[in-house]
Amino acid sequence: MEFQYEPGRFFKLDDQQNLIAEVTFQTADDKPVYILDHTFVDPSLRGQGIAGQLVAAVVELARTNHQQIIPLCSYARQAFDTKPEYADVYYHNPEGANY
Repeated sequence: MEFQYEPGRFFKLDDQQNLIAEVTFQTADDKPVYILDHTFVDPSLRGQGIAGQLVAAVVELARTNHQQIIPLCSYARQAFDTKPEYADVYYHNPEGANY
């Protein structure tokens, strides 16, 4: 699926311009880190791997921009915890700060 991009989000609109899929992320002020905070897929599209594609889009952006990712939303956290291919962009804070 092709997504549109705006700073801080990848998303998909339907033909009527309704939001049907989205992942949002913030850029940390003090570190080269994206904070992935929300993933949404319309119920009519669930089970098609779209949420995974959205997270993968952020991962690719992070790699391109030499950023890491803190996955705060439950879907993204699960993806990062189970996909070893995301290890290069998975931010692990050695100072133990709460994110």
